[in-house]
Amino acid sequence: METEVLIVGAGPTGLMLANQLARRGVRALIIDRHPGPSLQTRALGVQARTLEIYSKLGIAERAIDLGKRGNGAHLWSEGRQIGHVSLSDAGEKSTPYPYILVLGQDDNERIMGEKLREFGVDVQWNTELLALEQHASHVIATLKSPDGTTRKITAAWVAGCDGARSAVRTLNGIDFPGAPYEHVFFVADVTATGRMAADEVNVYLWRAGFHLFFPMRGENHWRIVGIVPPQLREQQDLTFDAVMPQLRGQAGTSLSIQACSWFSTYRIHHRAAARFRDRRCFLLGDAAHVHSPVGAQGMNTGLQDAYNLAWKLALVVQGKADAALLDSYEAERHPVAQRLLNTTDRMFRLVVSDNPLAGLLRTQVLARIAAFAVNRKRVQKIAFRTVSQTGIQYRSSPLSVLTDALPKEAPQAGDRFPWMKLQLEAGGSVEDLFQALDDTRCNLLVFGQAVPPLPDMDGLLKVHAIPTTTGNDAEQARAHVPRTAFFLLRPDGHVGLSGRAIDAAAVRRYFAENLALRAGEAHRRIAGSDRPTAQVASVVEGGAC
Repeated sequence: METEVLIVGAGPTGLMLANQLARRGVRALIIDRHPGPSLQTRALGVQARTLEIYSKLGIAERAIDLGKRGNGAHLWSEGRQIGHVSLSDAGEKSTPYPYILVLGQDDNERIMGEKLREFGVDVQWNTELLALEQHASHVIATLKSPDGTTRKITAAWVAGCDGARSAVRTLNGIDFPGAPYEHVFFVADVTATGRMAADEVNVYLWRAGFHLFFPMRGENHWRIVGIVPPQLREQQDLTFDAVMPQLRGQAGTSLSIQACSWFSTYRIHHRAAARFRDRRCFLLGDAAHVHSPVGAQGMNTGLQDAYNLAWKLALVVQGKADAALLDSYEAERHPVAQRLLNTTDRMFRLVVSDNPLAGLLRTQVLARIAAFAVNRKRVQKIAFRTVSQTGIQYRSSPLSVLTDALPKEAPQAGDRFPWMKLQLEAGGSVEDLFQALDDTRCNLLVFGQAVPPLPDMDGLLKVHAIPTTTGNDAEQARAHVPRTAFFLLRPDGHVGLSGRAIDAAAVRRYFAENLALRAGEAHRRIAGSDRPTAQVASVVEGGAC
């Protein structure tokens, strides 16, 4: 193979996938048809779950330094403040990052690009994918080089991270059903003062639409997102001055805009690919799903697509797992994208509708319901888990197995394991569990019981016998982790196998049957072998591990 993985598209999703593969020792080639990184962007919300992933990659602090923390959200209706959500309060016990980080997509790309170069990988810009030929053991891709010549390369796998107009999706004939919204939206970077709550996201609901004010780095620096008035939607070369009368008419004289450094208009689509995989080709990010900007979910969802696929692809490429493991990518990520699409679409249609009745519903009924809800602590926590993406779970995944029932409130197979601070060794110091765990392998957490002898699964398994201490007991109670239980965490931090009494045979069986782990002589670099999972299981159970 000329490359193990060909990544098409060097936006946030492609860069995340390339980084995660590189740190796992997988050779990837990343190309992009554009001349270089984007200089301006509309995506700018980095959620808590993304920052957790950034932390494992070693770039979280860099992102936080460049961005602006949004510690909460203020909700306004017809110019009156009707509610406030403190993200810090709602998420302080569930993540190290209980806020939304306002950081443009361009800065996210720059940070990940710098990290990728540390691994010795450079993006090949001005390089376009023209054709794909899929074979049983490899893919032949035809690329157009910057000088206009074409060349063919051989790759074991192809990842389509090339946006809504994905060549990978088109060349594989995968449907992309959906439609654009009728509205035209604008985004503007401004220096402004007014009644906006500082350091927080401000959501304004009006009879004629909505405006969002995102705090940016710098004094009185805001990014405004809003709807272009109907009479201006078809106007060419629209300027910020043209939309100012409506904005000022709604916000009132308290809003003063001193300067506008960037203004752009755009249309939004809502679409999801019919499938996220075609044999040796995968779709991720906007190539797989595009939806409204409600909740700042788009870029973050693509980054989680990449984090989900990377560890699985690495195991297969390295010959440690059977290709059957890759089936779980679509099984896990397609439902997440579809659920997000359905939810944001319903909310967005209500928020942007031009119908006068919808305007009344938006500013009166919806506003009152929202005001009631956001001031309830339990509702705030549920909303934070949803928006921060820390609540995403894969309970119906083939990789999620429960050996015996745990309490309903306990972490379940498929859940992201909760953030905890524990003594991981008797007499040791209290550690941040997320920082302590190595996300390039599986981690077995055993609480309140002795650990039976277990193989390290060729370096893939790290066992942590959590000691029983007063502090650990309190932290387990807070996170609803039973005193006696075990949790086998996948590399991405989601629970793969869980139960009360640790069973070495069940752990070995999980690696063989669910992670399709190869054993003994099978640990050869056979990328993409179609060896049956059942055969692998018999090898492991026969003692090869």
